[in-house]
Amino acid sequence: MPPGTDQPYEPYQPYPSGQSTSSPSSPSSSSSSSFSPASPPAQPVLVDAAPTPDPRLSRWLWLVKWVLVIPHWIILAFLWVAFVILTVVAFFAILFTGRYPRAIFGFNVGVLRWTWRVHYYSYGALGTDRYPPFTLADAPDYPARLEIAYPERLSRGLVLVKWWLLAIPHYLVIAVLLGWSWGWDDGAGRGMGFDADGRGGSSWGLIQILVVIAAVALLFTGRYPRPLYALVIGLDRWVLRVAAYTALMTDVYPPFRLDQGGPEPRAWDADLASPAEPPAGDAGGHLGGHAGGHLGGEASGGASARARVDDQADPGTPVEDERRPNQTDR
Repeated sequence: MPPGTDQPYEPYQPYPSGQSTSSPSSPSSSSSSSFSPASPPAQPVLVDAAPTPDPRLSRWLWLVKWVLVIPHWIILAFLWVAFVILTVVAFFAILFTGRYPRAIFGFNVGVLRWTWRVHYYSYGALGTDRYPPFTLADAPDYPARLEIAYPERLSRGLVLVKWWLLAIPHYLVIAVLLGWSWGWDDGAGRGMGFDADGRGGSSWGLIQILVVIAAVALLFTGRYPRPLYALVIGLDRWVLRVAAYTALMTDVYPPFRLDQGGPEPRAWDADLASPAEPPAGDAGGHLGGHAGGHLGGEASGGASARARVDDQADPGTPVEDERRPNQTDR
């Protein structure tokens, strides 16, 4: 359901209901999905958002959101320091044991989740005016959510190279999406990337440029262009997938694919869905005519007999309409 309503937003979830991807798994019932943590989906990093921006977005609130999110940024500054330190601890744990400590994994997922909610509210998307909650836990009723499937085992060798060498192509893409800064100082205000006053240079990222365009459109028209929203969420999703990979939280390489739109794409539904059951009508056919054919060795005869029974059972069909005049003539 779109945000801004009285009902909580429920994005697409390929995980069984009630099962947290960042906490120990609980036994699933027989009616739940066949997915289990031992067989994670093809893309374990799920970045979800509302299908459309909040229809009640304010025209002007985005002008002051930088002030409103200051408390969040202060807390996130400390959380990200802890995130980096704990990721180093996880690095050595994976190197020697092949496992990511579950408590650290849950905390780091929470930091990414918190960051994504603030990013979505503020200048990473401007997708909602609902103030993000102060929590590391999942907020099911918030229109921006993030889940990462806990990996039971991680490669000990891959941990040495995936966060820097293997991620270089993605780092180049993210530099375009988020922008970058450059320059160095030789102590006298001179150096590469610096101007005459000794100041460095920087560049806006594509995401920031698109969000500014959306903000201007919102200011003058009161509407957030939906195609632009879908593109921005797709770019944010790319960044968060790479962040999870370089934080050693998965061995699944982030795809070079722009998955636009709020809800996660369902490209891996076939891997998660239970085997499809035949419809009731087909089941009757298999148990009736086809079963007789298999057991008696006369499948075609059974099918023909069933067709004749169907013709007699439905006198209103065109076939019966053709027979009645012949019977009258006789």
